Amino acid sequence: MEKYTLSAVVNREDDGFVSWCPELDIASQGDTIEEAVENLKDAIELYLEDEDAELPVKHPLITTVEVNVNNKTPSGVGA
Repeated sequence: MEKYTLSAVVNREDDGFVSWCPELDIASQGDTIEEAVENLKDAIELYLEDEDAELPVKHPLITTVEVNVNNKTPSGVGA
């Protein structure tokens, strides 16, 4: 059995969280961040059980950027 380290991007959506693996373009969801990530792990494992599943060759570089915005209020805040 081999282990792979893949990325998980988690975003809040409505009443829960959506998790996404950019290397495989697989997504899942959950009521909490932890549940969304755990559900994503399950979805990835199911995908990789298929003998035709392709493993990613490259890993994306995921980082953050800081930008200046003049007096904008984030969506959903103060509305």
